[in-house]
Amino acid sequence: MKIVYEDRDILVVDKPPHLLTMASNTEKEKTAYHILTDYVRKGCPTSRNRIFIVHRLDRDTSGIVIFAKNERAKNSLQHQWDQTEKKYLAVIYGSFPQRSGTITSYLAENAAHVVYSTHDRSIGKLSTTIYRTVKEAKGLSLLDVDLATGRKNQIRVHFAEKGHPIVGDQKYGRRDAIHRRMALHAYSISFLHPWNGRRMILKTAVPAYFTDLVGDFTL
Repeated sequence: MKIVYEDRDILVVDKPPHLLTMASNTEKEKTAYHILTDYVRKGCPTSRNRIFIVHRLDRDTSGIVIFAKNERAKNSLQHQWDQTEKKYLAVIYGSFPQRSGTITSYLAENAAHVVYSTHDRSIGKLSTTIYRTVKEAKGLSLLDVDLATGRKNQIRVHFAEKGHPIVGDQKYGRRDAIHRRMALHAYSISFLHPWNGRRMILKTAVPAYFTDLVGDFTL
């Protein structure tokens, strides 16, 4: 993982695809959390240094993830998470009739851990995804996505339910033997620093995979 920013309170990385943010029932060690814990302990297993998870990205989503280096910083970041601005790049099949728009629904999760939209507000959480079409090419569209709310699988579900699943999304989209990687990347995050309250804006480079799909582009 590439370290995007680090100070005494936070550690921000560019997570590659196919890597879990934190442990699951089937994977304990090949995670961003495990790798970064070893990093802050400098290979010393008896070190008391640790990191705290602030938020997560799906295993197959790449991009910016913030970790805290102390509990105070973690609590501060999570408390002001509604003021955190998260932007993604996504490549979808097809194109939307409108070049930009907003998708809003109540999202719920079933027993099989599949997220879906529902009209039942008692089980669903209000979720809003804002998108802007950057480029259309080869039957695909590159979208700049503003995640107004941060629900599990939100972007993937919203686009799939509109008939435009994300390229390479094996769970909510099409099983595609050509596109092995999901084209969803968290490229920018803006938040208030937990120590001094200053607004920070951090960005990552666009993965080459996206230009392979739609060609060169500018945001």
